[in-house]
Amino acid sequence: MPLVTARRTGLVDQVIEQLHGSVASGEWPVGSRIPTEPELVDALGVGRNTLREAIRALAHSGILEVRQGDGTYVRATTEVSGALRRLCGSQLREVLQVRRCLEVEGARLAAAARTDEDLAELWSLLQRRNAFQQQNKYEEFVRADTELHFAVVRTSHNSVLTELYRGITEVIMASVATTSEERRHFQEIDHGGLVEAIAARDVDRAGREAAGFLDELLDRT
Repeated sequence: MPLVTARRTGLVDQVIEQLHGSVASGEWPVGSRIPTEPELVDALGVGRNTLREAIRALAHSGILEVRQGDGTYVRATTEVSGALRRLCGSQLREVLQVRRCLEVEGARLAAAARTDEDLAELWSLLQRRNAFQQQNKYEEFVRADTELHFAVVRTSHNSVLTELYRGITEVIMASVATTSEERRHFQEIDHGGLVEAIAARDVDRAGREAAGFLDELLDRT
């Protein structure tokens, strides 16, 4: 969706909202370079100073990254994800530790709270993930594996935990990609036991299953 001309009141906040909207909608994907300053000035109908102030605010929140002499790039889709990227940087071990905190409790809660509809979704996502795994389709596997982990957390029916996890999805997907790439054929980890534990409403086993593969990854880093 093209940017609309900003009104003349609260310009910086409006520009921040519009730029962030372009990121959140996927118009500007993570890793892409946003339009140049002259292009944005023309599209928004604001001055350079207003635009620069908005970009600085989004860079401070971790959503954008200004690279001198190269342009401005999308770093994350949310402030939470951006903050975690700043805190963890490229440290895979730290990301895995955060995942362990969220996913183990998410799995335990999911085992206690899951519905039949939740379970049907989990089995479907597991089957999709495993199909990509068997077909050695790396990129599709990474997305499907991340979707399965997120679905487990959603099944907890804890809205705060779910939103926290949603906010760091890019970081989680990056960790899945990194660990899968290191294993090259990414065939070693099976999440069937995790879904089985949730299906059986076995809280303790669900926690152990979620912790097991993450502990294995942590031991390697």
